[in-house]
Amino acid sequence: MANEEEVILTQEGLEKLEAELKELKGPRRSELAARLKLAISYGDLKENSEYHSAKEDQAFMETRILTLEKMLKNAKVVDSDSVEEGTVGIGSTVILNDLEFKEKVEYQIVGPTESDAFENKISYESPLGKEILGKKIGTIINVEAPVGIIKYEILEIK
Repeated sequence: MANEEEVILTQEGLEKLEAELKELKGPRRSELAARLKLAISYGDLKENSEYHSAKEDQAFMETRILTLEKMLKNAKVVDSDSVEEGTVGIGSTVILNDLEFKEKVEYQIVGPTESDAFENKISYESPLGKEILGKKIGTIINVEAPVGIIKYEILEIK
C-alpha cells in the first residue's frame, strides 16, 4: 500500500475542512439527490441535460468528499504553543519588512492545503516559508523570486 502523506494543518485549517466535509455530506448531498430525482422525472435520460449536469456535480462532490476524508485521516495539527517563543513556526503570523520597497507585509505560515494568497496564508513549503521557518526577529532573509532576490527583515512574530 502506498505511503499516506501527512497533511499538516493549523487548528483553524482542520476546523475549516471538517466544516466543508459536514456541509458536503449533509445539505449538499440532499440537494443533489433532490436535483437528480427531479431530473429523472423528466424522462429520457439520454438527452436530459439536467440529469447529466446533476450527475457531473455529484461525481465532483463525491471526489471532494473522498479527498477531504483522506486529508482529515492523515491530518497532523500543529500546536503553535510547541514553537519556541520568538521563532517562526507553522501557525505563526509574521510581519516582514521588504528592505527594497520599505514595505511591511504580514503572512501566516500554514500547511500547503491551507495556503491562500488572498488571505496572506503561505505554505511552509513555499520559497518564503522555507526561508523564514525557524528564524527569529531581526533576521534578514533572502528569498529567490521570479523578479530576483527579495530581502526581508523579520520584524514581529505572533
